[in-house]
Amino acid sequence: MNEQIISQEGYDKLKEELNFLSTVRRKEIAERIERAKELGDLSENAEYSEAKDAQALNEGRILELTNTLKNVTVVQNNGSRDKVVMGSRVTVKVNNQEKEYTIVSFNEADPLSGKISNESPLGVAFLEHKKGDTVEVETPKGKMEFKIIKIA
Repeated sequence: MNEQIISQEGYDKLKEELNFLSTVRRKEIAERIERAKELGDLSENAEYSEAKDAQALNEGRILELTNTLKNVTVVQNNGSRDKVVMGSRVTVKVNNQEKEYTIVSFNEADPLSGKISNESPLGVAFLEHKKGDTVEVETPKGKMEFKIIKIA
C-alpha cells in the first residue's frame, strides 16, 4: 500500500471508527453470536450465520483501518492563503460560474458537497497553485480551465 496524506480531521475520523468497531461493535456482535448459539443447531441457524458474517465484515474493516492508519501521513493546513494546500477552500471560475471546493483527504471526499480529494484530478490540479492561476483539468467532458480567484 502506498503512503497517502490525510488531514488531522480525516485521521481522527478513521481512529474514531476503528475504536468504535474494536470496542462497541465487536461486543454487540459477540452478544449476537452467543444469543444465536442458545437457539440450538448451528448448521441451520440463520441468526448465527448472519452474526458470523457481520463479525467477518467487522474484523475485515478493522484490519483495513489499521493498515490505512499505519500508511498515512497527517498534514496540517497551516492556514496558507498564498497557495492551495490540503484543507484549503478554493473558489474558482469555470464556464463563467464560480464554484467552491475544499481540498480534503481520500476518506473525507464528498464531491456533492464540494469536498474533493487531494488525489482526484481536480485536487491534484489545484494543489500548490496560487490565486490568479489558471489550471487545466482533463474531465470526462474534455479539458476544462479553472481560474483560482480565492483561497481560504
